[in-house]
Amino acid sequence: MTFLLSVALGYLVGAIPFGFLVARRGGGVDIRRTGSGNVGATNVFRSAGVRAGLMTAALDVAKGAGAVCAAWAATGSVDAGAAAGVAAVAGHAYPVWLGFRGGKGVATAFGAFTVLAPLPALVVLAIFGVVVRVTRYVSVGSVAAAVSLGPLVYIGAGPPAATRAAFVSGCLILFTHRSNLARLLAGSERRLGASV
Repeated sequence: MTFLLSVALGYLVGAIPFGFLVARRGGGVDIRRTGSGNVGATNVFRSAGVRAGLMTAALDVAKGAGAVCAAWAATGSVDAGAAAGVAAVAGHAYPVWLGFRGGKGVATAFGAFTVLAPLPALVVLAIFGVVVRVTRYVSVGSVAAAVSLGPLVYIGAGPPAATRAAFVSGCLILFTHRSNLARLLAGSERRLGASV
């Protein structure tokens, strides 16, 4: 029962729509109706400014880490922490508060894995940064991070639960980026720094 409650809490924490709240409070912007309509940090950055985007990213990372820490502390179980981390990513992508229309889950997953597998998480962050810098596409960096997360946690000899969670989270992030991948193939994906 405690395990299930940890997963439920992870989802509810992940579902807190910080991007929506920050954009609305900071500039009166309904982030769902501007740019890509996504409530994640990238769209907030483009639609509400750098400060709002950075704040959203930090809060999204914090909720991933917080969900894992809370579950781990409540149960003493890595399995519960890993499941709560996946649930937080799912909650961010499909928040009940916004009609299940949320963000892509990248920052929240990074937060979760800074607790579950810190070194692989930092390597994934570096991969994300390099790919975004080279391509100027946040979506390409996100996909590269998603693809590399599971293998890096596995290679890093993380707990089996963390490895499973990494592969599941990576697949979920890839799924949330399916529209970005379609735009990349069509040549219509916006680069970093492009206007809304």
